[in-house]
Amino acid sequence: MDISTLIILIVIFLALAFDFINGFHDTANAIATSVSTRALKPRTAIMLAACMNFLGAIMFTGVAKTIGGSVADPAKLDNGLEILVATLLSAIIWNLVTWWFGIPSSSSHALIGSLAGAVYVGAGSDKLNWSGFITIIEGLVLSPIIAFVVGYIIMMLLKWIFARRSPHTVNKGFRSMQILTAAIQSFTHGTNDAQKAMGIITFALVTAKFQDDMEVPLWVKLSAATAMALGTSVGGWKIIKTMGTKIFKIEPINGFAADLTGATVIFGATLLHLPVSTTHAITSAILGVGSAKRFSAVKWGVAGRIVVAWVITIPIVAVLAGVLYKLLFGLI
Repeated sequence: MDISTLIILIVIFLALAFDFINGFHDTANAIATSVSTRALKPRTAIMLAACMNFLGAIMFTGVAKTIGGSVADPAKLDNGLEILVATLLSAIIWNLVTWWFGIPSSSSHALIGSLAGAVYVGAGSDKLNWSGFITIIEGLVLSPIIAFVVGYIIMMLLKWIFARRSPHTVNKGFRSMQILTAAIQSFTHGTNDAQKAMGIITFALVTAKFQDDMEVPLWVKLSAATAMALGTSVGGWKIIKTMGTKIFKIEPINGFAADLTGATVIFGATLLHLPVSTTHAITSAILGVGSAKRFSAVKWGVAGRIVVAWVITIPIVAVLAGVLYKLLFGLI
C-alpha cells in the first residue's frame, strides 16, 4: 500500500469519526427541548433523532459540494490529503473538548475554521478561496440572528393565539406536537450536518485523483449517514442539560416554537446549499423564544458563555489545525 492510499484511508476514517462525534455532540440540538419538557423519553428521543438524521443525510448533497469546493479547490492542492488530516484532527479535538465541558459549540465552525487554517499553513494564502470562505462565514453568522428573530416572532404569535386558553391544556397539546417537531428538526440536522463529512471525503477523492468532480458517491452518502446516525444513538447528555434546562425553563409551547424555528432555518440553508451551525440555529431559536416568553426568564450569563464559545471557535481551531499540520507534515 503506497503512502497516498494510506493517507486517504486515514482521511476517510477521520471524516467518519468526525461525523460520529458530530452525531452525539449535536444530538442535544434536536431533542433537548422535547426531553426537557418530557414530550419524549430520552432513549426514545435519541433513537428518533438517529433515524431521522440518517434519512436527512442521504437525501441531500448540496452542502457537501459547498464544503468540498468553496474553501479551496482540491484539484489544485498537491498536499490536500495531509491538509485534511490536520483539519479533521483539529475539528475532532475541539468537538470533544466542548462536549466534555457541556458547551454547545458549533461543529460547522470547527470544521470550516480548521480547513481554512490547514490550507493557509499547508498550501499558502493564495490557495485559500477567500470569497467562498467569507460566504460560508456570512451564512454561519446570519443564521443564528435569523433564528433568534424568527423564534421571537413565532413565540409572540403563539402567545397571542392561545392567550385565552388554559396553560395546562395548551402545554398538553404542544407536548404531543413536540414529537413531530423533534423528528423534523432531526431530519433537517441530517440534511446539513452529515453532508460536511461527505464534502470532506469527496474533497479527498478529488485530491487523490479518484474522481474529477465534487459529485458525492453513494457509498460516501451511506457511510456518512450511518456514522451520523450511530453517533446520534449514543446521545450527548452534557449538552442536552445545557440546552434543555440552563438557558431558561422550557415549557412544551416554547419547545415547539424553538424546534419549528430551528428546523425552518436549517432546512432553508440546506436548500440554499449553505452549511450552517445547527447548534447556533437551535440555541438562538431557544433564546428568541425565551425572550418572547419573558426577557428576564433567560439566563443571559449562560447564553453569554455559549456566544463566547461561538466567537472563539474559528480562530482557535484554525490555529490548532495549522499547528497540527506543521507537527505532522512540516518536516516531510
